[in-house]
Amino acid sequence: MAEKITIQAHVNAPMATVWTCWTEPEHVTQWNNASPDWHTPSASNDLRVGGTFLYRMEAKDGSFGFDFGGTYMVVDTKKRIVYVMGDGREVDNQFSEGTDGVDITIIFDAETQNPIDMQRAGWQSILDNFKKYTESN
Repeated sequence: MAEKITIQAHVNAPMATVWTCWTEPEHVTQWNNASPDWHTPSASNDLRVGGTFLYRMEAKDGSFGFDFGGTYMVVDTKKRIVYVMGDGREVDNQFSEGTDGVDITIIFDAETQNPIDMQRAGWQSILDNFKKYTESN
């Protein structure tokens, strides 16, 4: 069984804004990168149980790119999204609205190729970019 990794962020924005920025492709392409030298030139999202998403992630210099996608298992609007990636790993995204914003917790199955700390740092960096982007919208 894969080790689970948990990352979190508090986003100072209303749930409606958080949900829109998290789920709509035109927003995803603006925040879905772990570092400034990467970007997401295209994204598609069919947000329903059994639906799929596909984000194209690329180095800005064109040296490397890959598709990141999955199939939705749970879609509980403005509360929780669970998906399974192509390699079978599960990702559980939890949203909790408070009086001063939204807490996001992501729990995902670690992969075996890269160190746990590296995986956590990369996913946290993307979540931090989401926070920064969403709070500025």
